[in-house]
Amino acid sequence: MRQAGRSLPEYRKVREGTTMLEACTRPDLVTEITLQPVRRYGVDAAIFFSDIVIPLKLAGVDVDIVAGVGPVMGAPVRSLADVRALPELDPAALAPITSAVGITVDELGSTPLIGFAGAPFTLASYLVEGGPSKDKARTRAMMREDPEAWTALMAWIAEVTGDFEHAVREATHVLKVRGRVLPSTLDDVVLHAQLEDGGQVTGVHVLRGLSDTRGPMVIAVVGYWVVGLGSALLLGFPLGLGAAGIWLGLVIGLAFAAVALIWRFAGRVKRGELPAIAR
Repeated sequence: MRQAGRSLPEYRKVREGTTMLEACTRPDLVTEITLQPVRRYGVDAAIFFSDIVIPLKLAGVDVDIVAGVGPVMGAPVRSLADVRALPELDPAALAPITSAVGITVDELGSTPLIGFAGAPFTLASYLVEGGPSKDKARTRAMMREDPEAWTALMAWIAEVTGDFEHAVREATHVLKVRGRVLPSTLDDVVLHAQLEDGGQVTGVHVLRGLSDTRGPMVIAVVGYWVVGLGSALLLGFPLGLGAAGIWLGLVIGLAFAAVALIWRFAGRVKRGELPAIAR
């Protein structure tokens, strides 16, 4: 819906003479563009008009969105010294965003507002490559050859994105008591990368608010799948099913996993740990 909104004639009209990044940091334009698809189509929720590089821009990174290209960095980040030179995000720089959220939520009434942020790897690739890249060669090289710089860059991106999302959430919490936004289930965005001696990333946790429950859920789902697969194989081979027994095991294992996932998800919704989307 967010991309479809950009094809609307009213969107193209309001964007005339305005750059993408400027439109994302002007509360009046953010609110207007966010509301346009809601007015036209009466959709179930609005998507906050923004871009994943906005936290970088607000922090003071020299970034621009070039038509036909995408985000382009004024100075690529390719060493530990470059990472350490990255600016901190001043909370005052978030004022246009919190203002836009507050105005938008107020205008939406009972319609929920959905926000988003860029994944750390995506933002890191823009910073390291200097812009969009198909093979991410320099990014992968930094991961392998300079894990210290890579880890520091991930931490910086997580900090900046976390501050951005926290500001958005705080702005929505002010109006949440009126039932105008979906309750947030995410804590600050953080990133923890575990590196082997060779610099290979073995584990990355980006959303701390989900990491506490996502691990047990994944373990449960995989566990049920293994139980289903094992049970089918134990029954299939004695019955002479051969390859058919393996396929039967896969199907039963997936069925067990699906039931486990639905059961755990329903339990979290019932306990209030996740928002009920249908209202």
